[in-house]
Amino acid sequence: MTHRTIAELEAGLERIRQSPKDEGILELIVRRPLVGERESLDQGFLDVADGLIGDTWRARASSRSRDGKAHPDMQLNIINSRVIALIAGDRARWQLAGDQLFVDMDLSTANLPAWTEIAIGSAVVQVTDQPHTGCGKFTTRFGVDAAAFVNSTLGRELCLRGINAKVIQPGSVRVGDRLRKLS
Repeated sequence: MTHRTIAELEAGLERIRQSPKDEGILELIVRRPLVGERESLDQGFLDVADGLIGDTWRARASSRSRDGKAHPDMQLNIINSRVIALIAGDRARWQLAGDQLFVDMDLSTANLPAWTEIAIGSAVVQVTDQPHTGCGKFTTRFGVDAAAFVNSTLGRELCLRGINAKVIQPGSVRVGDRLRKLS
């Protein structure tokens, strides 16, 4: 697999910046039933305690939590679909990013600061203050330039690697649902 260069990635910034601000679309739902496995779903259920039902978030350790267990403010990983399309290319590779929700919406800190609420389907999620950064797996799958791109100063401002969120109102979500910024 050929990875995109910084120049190719930077050339896509204008399209990413045109992402909708107040309302968007849920383009892909992916759960991780086991480490290294991905399942694309047409519909899922977001639960306050467990996040995306069937996902292994709760079983995953976190160095950011006091007890080393799953971090409650990192229940859901959400990525902009325009960003992952640019980085991954083929849509079949999107799920390798490891995120659960892929949305066409501006995820920048200016547009969705921490504690902003977003309605998706019948659920409501809240953006948290936990940064979502490109890890070693992301670098292996998409390249050193992709990791540098999402973790650059501008990449962090635009939240190109995505955002962390938690479920505050349980509900069903389905591909094609509208997202709406509530606060």
